[in-house]
Amino acid sequence: MSPAHPHLVWDWNGTLLNDLSLVVAATNAAFASVGGPSVTSEEHRTRFRRPIADYYAEVLGKAVDDEAFGRLDRIFHDAYRTGLTTCELAADAQMAMASWEGSQSLLSMWFHDELVPTVHTYGLTGRFTRVDGLRATVGGGRKAESLQRHLAELGVDGSSVVLIGDSIDDADAALAVGGRAVLYTGGFTDPARLRASGHPVADTLTDAVALATGNVSSAGT
Repeated sequence: MSPAHPHLVWDWNGTLLNDLSLVVAATNAAFASVGGPSVTSEEHRTRFRRPIADYYAEVLGKAVDDEAFGRLDRIFHDAYRTGLTTCELAADAQMAMASWEGSQSLLSMWFHDELVPTVHTYGLTGRFTRVDGLRATVGGGRKAESLQRHLAELGVDGSSVVLIGDSIDDADAALAVGGRAVLYTGGFTDPARLRASGHPVADTLTDAVALATGNVSSAGT
């Protein structure tokens, strides 16, 4: 893999797919099922983290064990599926993907069997050398192990990878494989949290790609 053209791994939810409002609504459906409070989009962006069970426990004010999280996760995804057809790609997603000169793939923590046909519906399948989602029945975990498997299947060394995503967990995953990350402010995480992480930050996906290729020194400030 040429250093001039590293391999780009895209995040899906909150990055290429503009689904913040739906995620917040589905999260509130899960909280309401146990008498919990609702959160606004800004509160979600400030407090969201992985493992998601820890985020749920903070908002609900009580421990969320595996069984309880499994129930909440099912309610979340039922609500999410219902509203998915209302979601569009990020405004400059197509332009950003087209501007990348190297190979690119997609890695999501959403269920694989639902991710693949959804990506196809948006006409993006041909963009990616590989598309991977979560192959477990319950989600909520961190991304690092999934990224390791994704790159192993691609035969790509982590040191030649840049990941564009919207969360600190995306950046942690990239670091875990020896790669780097560019963080996008249009997704699930408050921009101040992203900037405090020390990773490059961009307000648009096209700026994120420019940062990933080293064409600009900073963005999102």
